[in-house]
Amino acid sequence: MNAARKVVAVQLWRTFDEIVIPDGGTSVALGVFDGLHRGHRSLVDRAVGHGRDLGASPVLVTFDPHPVEVVRPGTHPSVLTPLERRAELAGGFGIDAVFALPFDREMASWEPDEFVDRVLVRGLRTRAVTVGRNFTFGRRAAGTTETLRDLCAERGIVCEIVDLLEAGGETVSSSRIRRLLSEADVAGAAEVLGRPHRVSGVVIHGAGRGGRDLGYPTANLDLPEYTAVPVDGVYAGWFTVLDDGPVDGTILPGRRYPSAISVGTNPTFGDSARSVEAFVLDESADLYGRLAAVDFVDHVRDMVKFASVDELLVAMDRDVTTTRTVLGADADRP
Repeated sequence: MNAARKVVAVQLWRTFDEIVIPDGGTSVALGVFDGLHRGHRSLVDRAVGHGRDLGASPVLVTFDPHPVEVVRPGTHPSVLTPLERRAELAGGFGIDAVFALPFDREMASWEPDEFVDRVLVRGLRTRAVTVGRNFTFGRRAAGTTETLRDLCAERGIVCEIVDLLEAGGETVSSSRIRRLLSEADVAGAAEVLGRPHRVSGVVIHGAGRGGRDLGYPTANLDLPEYTAVPVDGVYAGWFTVLDDGPVDGTILPGRRYPSAISVGTNPTFGDSARSVEAFVLDESADLYGRLAAVDFVDHVRDMVKFASVDELLVAMDRDVTTTRTVLGADADRP
């Protein structure tokens, strides 16, 4: 069956023509917001607060594609949070709508004042805008937060610059989260994000070896391009079917299930394709074609090439035991 797109709780605008502005105008949180991590959350909270004070609708403005890919093609950073997931999370933070600016070469050439006039003034009828201290905009990133404050003052827009959040002596940032994922520290990434790191995709047929020969049937996810995936290894986490409709088996859509998650190639069998596969503990279902997600909780072990299938099976048994221990009592909760 075809996987249905997850319906988000907020409006998602992809073009200027789709924007619907309420009478009170908007209070905008402006930035890339990849990850919507704890630092972004503090910024969004301020924008929601301004909206409440002004009677304006809180809107999160992000960019699609990532500006770096337009300015320097081929350098697209790995994506922590896809656009639809960003919108879903933003709705939980009190945002009414997400505007994904269709960033292209033309928009990249706009001068700072043109950006403010086209996006904030005419596009969104903005009454307040909130950005992080490191925000830049306009042609060759010429616009700074000071530029934005001056331009907004001239146009009667409240502008708040939010200092970057620090935790553990380091700035909370998307690049920090990507580094932690590259070090297998998914627990550390979850601390910075404020939730476990998630990847999602349609369940596809993999090598089939896990279910056919080893007794560990896995759901193999087909991930979108640029997805930020932890370094190769085995992880404890959660598996969730995201789309609606009954599942042929014991798994219910929308409910999370404890899982041992394998990331990478399978060196024991000489596989070359990198994959993300989830073995859902104590459950069985036909999941092919379903949209699903895995949330990474903790690292279990590095990826190892075993001398025999028997050694691999012993390790997989240990992985399942460790996963149960890591997830603990939460493994019994929906």
